Amino acid sequence: MAKASAQRKASALRLIAQRLREQRPALQAANAEDIKAAQMAGLPVPMVDRLKLSDAALETCAQGCEQLASMADVIGEISGMTEQPSGIRVGQMRVPIGVFGMIYESRPNVTIEAASLAIKSGNAVILRGGSEAFHSNQALAQLVSQALSDAGLPAAAVQLIGTTDRAAVGQLIAMPEYVDVIIPRGGKGLIERISAEAKVPVIKHLDGNCHTYVDDPCDIAQAVVIADNAKTQKYSPCNATESLLVARGVAAEFLPKIGAIYAQKGVEMRCCPEAKTLLASVEGATLKDATEDDWYAEYLAPIIAIKVVDGLDAAMAHINHYSSHHTEAILTTNHVHAQRFLREVDSSSVIVNASTRFADGFEYGLGAEIGISTDKFHARGPVGVLGLTSLKYVVLGQGEIRQ
Repeated sequence: MAKASAQRKASALRLIAQRLREQRPALQAANAEDIKAAQMAGLPVPMVDRLKLSDAALETCAQGCEQLASMADVIGEISGMTEQPSGIRVGQMRVPIGVFGMIYESRPNVTIEAASLAIKSGNAVILRGGSEAFHSNQALAQLVSQALSDAGLPAAAVQLIGTTDRAAVGQLIAMPEYVDVIIPRGGKGLIERISAEAKVPVIKHLDGNCHTYVDDPCDIAQAVVIADNAKTQKYSPCNATESLLVARGVAAEFLPKIGAIYAQKGVEMRCCPEAKTLLASVEGATLKDATEDDWYAEYLAPIIAIKVVDGLDAAMAHINHYSSHHTEAILTTNHVHAQRFLREVDSSSVIVNASTRFADGFEYGLGAEIGISTDKFHARGPVGVLGLTSLKYVVLGQGEIRQ
């Protein structure tokens, strides 16, 4: 895979996209088995929602493959070549990491995202999906293997562990001689377990307590639209806003407007005393007193924590204390406030005047993502092709020897 040509890798990716569209009925039939089993087992609605291979989900996967296929191939790229006083020239070459293990729950589309990124970055991947998506993952992995083979690449470059036995995970994360990095994607419990037990480096984020801060001054009408989208466009992803901070100067005007929308959509609001007072007149609103735990919470559900703050400094202090360092947004018309927020908020993605729901590899133009990293080394934020590569030094000489 490391020495595969850019053309061959692109061919495999385009074949995957083509077959995702052609084989949609068969893929959705396999997916229906998983959804039925999940519903019978009483899985929570957000988890069942994550399982679905809808037409839109499959099309997004196909487009992600095509986007990756059309991107420049970074493998083998040499940068920073400079001549040293000794006469040697020194630079860095972009190379694959090697073999990565992907352990994930619920979302079968991760099978395609992981496979496509592995192919583009010249890596091999060992996939271990959740038992709740077993049939969907098997069907998707078989499609990928066939596309690899037809493109003249090794079918085994993308492997799916064919057992739901939890012991397989324990083995995979303890084999540094075979696996170069582990990427877990799922609930906090899964990621905490893997981080604690792994003998292989881990790229991870534990949860997504994302914040939207409504600044004073801001465009109130625009802020209402964005705060609505950030929370309600989809409740289950890790980039949905879980905490809404509102500057005191705009709270009396903003909160009743967003509160009416949340009430209409059945979103429970867990409020500080000041926010609760300002929302009390909203018809049909479900209001509760926020506890300390609510400021840390990742709900993945129609629930949002709301707090009125003094202004920008108070908002940034709250975010840097309670956030999971995933994604935060500021809605403002003050350029200086926006620039300070970008510099001083310590999260992997920081957004000005847009929804936190954009924190995604596909939306960022990465083609797809393997997950979000809230670590500060190697990869941070949505992990795409570059996050699955490393750099090695290359030295070019013409007979130089060290004196």
